[in-house]
Amino acid sequence: MSHAFIPEFFVYGEPTHALDVGFFHVETVRAREGVHHGRVQPHKHPQLGQITYWTSGRGTYRIEDEIWSFSAPTVSFVPSGVVHGFEIEPGTDAVVISMADDALAMLAEHTLLPLDTPVLICGRGEEVRWRRLRDAIQAVQTEYVEALPGMDKILPPLVAVALSGIARLGTEPQPIELPAVAALAAKLRRLIDRSFREDWPVERYVEALGTTRHLLDKAARQVVGTGVRQAISERRLVEAKRLLAFTVRSVEDIAFEAGFNDPAYFSRFFRHATGVSPAAWRKGRMGGG
Repeated sequence: MSHAFIPEFFVYGEPTHALDVGFFHVETVRAREGVHHGRVQPHKHPQLGQITYWTSGRGTYRIEDEIWSFSAPTVSFVPSGVVHGFEIEPGTDAVVISMADDALAMLAEHTLLPLDTPVLICGRGEEVRWRRLRDAIQAVQTEYVEALPGMDKILPPLVAVALSGIARLGTEPQPIELPAVAALAAKLRRLIDRSFREDWPVERYVEALGTTRHLLDKAARQVVGTGVRQAISERRLVEAKRLLAFTVRSVEDIAFEAGFNDPAYFSRFFRHATGVSPAAWRKGRMGGG
């Protein structure tokens, strides 16, 4: 399936836009019933991964070229850029946890579930593990709805527990085989996560992934939404924002950690991307709570 004409959304029905660093969003499928009327057309989220935990009812769920019939409980994890959609019967509902790519990157070392490949698991296996997953999902939902002080610190570990709960359901979840373009984009994203600090030229990514520059750039643009070089720059920007938001390290130190050898160039890069200096961005985030 070509990604070229698949619609992109922030959450379903809303246009994409820049996300705050560490962004999380939680809602039920029924909350948007007036938008989708039980039929969510195939779409993708360029910056968000999603857990969908079906709590009641039944329907059909699509991830890329595969379609399953399901009934609750069923759970899926879909990384950003992966096409998905569903049709459900009346009375069917789910909790949907949406997480910005940078938030997922911070969770990668704290969860058992691989975060670059979609999975879907229907209710089978040990009942106690499904119960634990349900409790973890409910804890995330409650924390988000109550929005008490400190939520930004409490949500990530709760989501990591939920992701690990998916990995523990009965047998190991079987990853869904992606089309060639989407699979290459997933490998690129994974390689960028490991090497963005090292200032690799694009040709080194091409060589490491055993492809051609044309195919790699095509995969990046169709699935990630940008060319390879821009994807690397955006990953560096995400890392810089994460460090500015969640540490007290100096701007110079953060520049080097994000892969910039020249702090002055980093400041110019950051201002060009955001409209403000790194220090002003940090101050504005702190001032905004």
